[in-house]
Amino acid sequence: MKTWPQISIDTEKSLAMCFGCGPDNPVGLKLNFKWDNKTVRAEFTPNKFHQGWSGTVHGGIIGCLLDEAMSYTPYFEGIHCITAKMQVRIRRPALIDEPLIITSSITRRTRRLVEAKAAIALKDGTPVAESTATMFVIHSKQEDISGREGKA
Repeated sequence: MKTWPQISIDTEKSLAMCFGCGPDNPVGLKLNFKWDNKTVRAEFTPNKFHQGWSGTVHGGIIGCLLDEAMSYTPYFEGIHCITAKMQVRIRRPALIDEPLIITSSITRRTRRLVEAKAAIALKDGTPVAESTATMFVIHSKQEDISGREGKA
């Protein structure tokens, strides 16, 4: 496959290499989320490298967009999480070269878990997909401040 980007098998382990948001990942989505103190938002236009069936975005890419958005919601509040459980509902196919709007917000938070919801829509508001997730808290800024576990 001569047209595929050549990357090292021993990739560096940094946020810049994240598949969803890393600006240095040559095959990543390069999502750039904005935060309004309640909701994260990003725009993404899939191309031919993101397709499953011809002209249609692969469901795994849809899932990745939703997962990344739900992870960013607690991240902007200083909480680092990993997804434990996620449910996705695809409401209509997303097409290649069709701009998508991805949004997410926290629906519930406990000391060890964050629950979030996310949605993907077209620019005109037409729903494409929605998701919910439960994420484990692995680190929070309150732990840094107090030197011990804080309420998340």
